[in-house]
Amino acid sequence: MLTLLIYVVVIAVVAAALFFVASAVFGRGEELGPLPEGTTATVLPAEGVTGADVHALKFQQSLRGYKPSEVDWALERLGGEIDMLRSRLSAAQSSGTPQSAASEPDGQ
Repeated sequence: MLTLLIYVVVIAVVAAALFFVASAVFGRGEELGPLPEGTTATVLPAEGVTGADVHALKFQQSLRGYKPSEVDWALERLGGEIDMLRSRLSAAQSSGTPQSAASEPDGQ
């Protein structure tokens, strides 16, 4: 009976030690505070974002971070879309199309 009690106590001590080590390494689940207004975690120009700006974006990875292939796919698609829209806008402006008709999608 004494051996069983010693096993239970040792297992409890080991479990508590593992819990405290994991808490110290991975944190206790607190949420990060919000970023101050007017700041961002990534760098983009305030206006005039181009496809090159989107391609140059880098995100910080963490243990439970994002899946890089998915983010890279989204950035590639967004960069292409921005470049396409900017070329359409410049073509519409150079051809003399009124800006209000050029800025609405599908001419609506």
